[in-house]
Amino acid sequence: MKTNEKRNNKDKNKQLIRKYRQYLLLEKSLSKNTLDAYLTDLDKLLSFLLLERIDIFDVTLDNLQSFAAGLHDIGIHPRSQARIISGIKSFYRFLILDDYIQSDPTELLEGPKIGFKLPEVLNLEEIDSIISTIDLEKKEGQRNRAILETLYSCGLRVSELTNLKISELYFDDGFIKVEGKGSKQRLVPISPRAIKEINFYLPERENIDVHKDFEDFLFLSRRGTNLSRIMIFHIIKEQAKLAGIKKNVSPHTFRHSFATHLLEGGANLRAIQCMLGHESIATTEIYTHIDMNMLRSEIIEHHPRNIKYREKEKK
Repeated sequence: MKTNEKRNNKDKNKQLIRKYRQYLLLEKSLSKNTLDAYLTDLDKLLSFLLLERIDIFDVTLDNLQSFAAGLHDIGIHPRSQARIISGIKSFYRFLILDDYIQSDPTELLEGPKIGFKLPEVLNLEEIDSIISTIDLEKKEGQRNRAILETLYSCGLRVSELTNLKISELYFDDGFIKVEGKGSKQRLVPISPRAIKEINFYLPERENIDVHKDFEDFLFLSRRGTNLSRIMIFHIIKEQAKLAGIKKNVSPHTFRHSFATHLLEGGANLRAIQCMLGHESIATTEIYTHIDMNMLRSEIIEHHPRNIKYREKEKK
């Protein structure tokens, strides 16, 4: 390729990229980081085309498949490969929309197959064995038992647990108020078993010298402040080890097990998603479509912890 031709192609590409950047900003409303990622990924393709002496408007599916194969060969992670290919597809959609090309060479371009590894799931017996290893004679024993029962009963994120407030416990109604991601609040049904364990813990909590500004936090450290995320991880790891559980257990394991057990027990999927506070449905608008009494009855009826507790109470 002659020098002047190279320069002309570079100038043409720069102008095209400026227009594409404007398209992403105005039409897609992308964040700066996402925008930069799109342009960086596109630059990888442009470098490939330059080396192969292929005009950007003459690209074929075979060319793109060769480019994708090259990403694999140099060891780029499959998820990164998928993101790059997604960005290239976006670019060629832009060229179609702006009438630069008539057909889309990326239409049949496939990304790499990406495996999705689900978190570990504990069965009910494993949950019981972990909780049963807690020594109630120890100073923090009852607190730790209440923590694990609350995690499993409510499917909370670890940050939601550490920030749980006494003023947000509505035990008479069977709910707690949780502040999730983005400071979004939601009501979560809590089981009778978890309520019982928390009520056993509260008198012990009164003996703690609570630091200023931490008076309302439910679960406190010895120092009178709220527990850290690391401390919750440590408690769970320690009890799982004592129970002889070989799985990789974390606070999220309790959350994932909670959701899995409810789903297996026949609970309504929409109710479970609301409980977990997922962004797509944990909004005020969604709550207007789900009767809160129905939500509570779904969880209380199908949660295996509550089923076992009811059977025990009948005896």
